[in-house]
Amino acid sequence: MQDLRNKVVLVTGASSGIGAAAAEAFGAAGANVIVHYRHRREQAQIVVERIKSGGGMALALAADVTVSAEVDGLIADIKQRFGRIDVLINNAGGFVQRSLIVDADDDYIDQVFRLNARSVVAVSRRVIPLMQHNGGGCIINVTTQAARTGGGPGAGLYAACKGFVSTLTRTMAKELVKDRIRVNAVAPGVIDTAFHDGHSSAEMLRNFSAAIPMGRLGTAQECAGSFLFLASDTASSYITGQIVEVNGGQVMP
Repeated sequence: MQDLRNKVVLVTGASSGIGAAAAEAFGAAGANVIVHYRHRREQAQIVVERIKSGGGMALALAADVTVSAEVDGLIADIKQRFGRIDVLINNAGGFVQRSLIVDADDDYIDQVFRLNARSVVAVSRRVIPLMQHNGGGCIINVTTQAARTGGGPGAGLYAACKGFVSTLTRTMAKELVKDRIRVNAVAPGVIDTAFHDGHSSAEMLRNFSAAIPMGRLGTAQECAGSFLFLASDTASSYITGQIVEVNGGQVMP
C-alpha cells in the first residue's frame, strides 16, 4: 500500500503483541512510526530496531495514556518532531485483572475504565485537531469480540469498556467525516500474545481455541493487515464507522 509511505503513524501500546505487530507492518509499508509504550522501554526499542533493520523509520516515546498531562506531552512531542499525525492506532489497553462484577471495587473499576475507555478519548481528542489542521487522517480503535459477547470469565468490565470503544468509533466517524477523518475499529478475537499472561490459564486458552471454527488462536501478525487496510485511502477510502472482526470465525455478527 504505497499511499502509507511517509505517513506519520502513532501506535499506542506498541511494545508488544498486536500493537507491536501493527507498528512493524506500518514500518514495512514505509510509514514513520511512533512506537508508544508506558513502562516497557526495552521492548519498545526492540520493535523500533526491527522496523529500522527493515529499512523503516521509527522511534519509541513513553507516556501513561491514563494521565492527561502525559498524553499532552506525548502529542506535543510528536507535533514538534513531525508537525502532524496521519494515522492514530488506539491500541493501549488490558484486563488489569480478571474479576467478577460483584467483586469489583471502585479502584479496579476506575483502572479498567481509564486504561481501556477513557484513554481512547484522551488520545483522540488531542490528535484530532492535528488531523483537522492537515486536511484529514485516519483513526483506528482496537476493540474486541468480547464487546459483542460480554467476555470470558472475569473479563466483563474489560468487555464493557470495549463496547464503549465500539460505540465511540461510530460516534467519532459521524462527527469527523466532514473533516475527512475516517474512524474505524479492529476487533481481535483470542490472540496468542502476552496480553493473556497472568490472566488466562493454559486450560482457559485451550477451551477458547476449541470454540474457534479455525481450531486455533490467532496471531498478532494476522491482525496487522486489517490496520494497513483501514489506514490506506487507496484500499478503504469509502469505509468509516466499521468494525473489522479478526477472530477465526468465533463470532460472526
